[in-house]
Amino acid sequence: MSDQIDTRTAWLSPDLLAQVRANVPLVYVDAIPVRVDSHGRVVQVGLLLRVAADGSISRMLVSGRVLYGERVRDALVRHLEKDLGPLALPRVPPNPAPFTIAEYFPDPDVSGFTDPRHHAVSLAYVVPVDGECTPTQEALDLAWFTPSEAASARITAEMTGGQDRLLRLALAHVGELP
Repeated sequence: MSDQIDTRTAWLSPDLLAQVRANVPLVYVDAIPVRVDSHGRVVQVGLLLRVAADGSISRMLVSGRVLYGERVRDALVRHLEKDLGPLALPRVPPNPAPFTIAEYFPDPDVSGFTDPRHHAVSLAYVVPVDGECTPTQEALDLAWFTPSEAASARITAEMTGGQDRLLRLALAHVGELP
């Protein structure tokens, strides 16, 4: 089995990853990038536009796996920089605490959070970013919305997999759910 693990990046081979996804819940992080004013109040929420796991083009949060041997903080920074660019300057505390935990299942009826590929347990964070953000990797776009715009029916209708629910939970957590 050791020949199936890329030790340089801690990624599993595609075949082994498919086998693990079929049998073991994976640990993920979800991050809601925000801009805050001088008083720490959330004034903008960043949402990506990308191809979702179900094949749809959707508004999405920053999300990704925690690698074997990787600290959660490092996974957050890695995914924020991967999706928002190296100049995003996320403010991730030394020991971040999630505002909630979301469980994604292939069956949408289990929890309301869906990922057709696997069962994933995701630690969710609201992360202020101070720098210049540009969509990278697989993101088609990055748009900034006020909290009320982000929670609107128009924007949440563009989200899949229950991420609209996670966004609303994040806005409630920071006291900005309209």
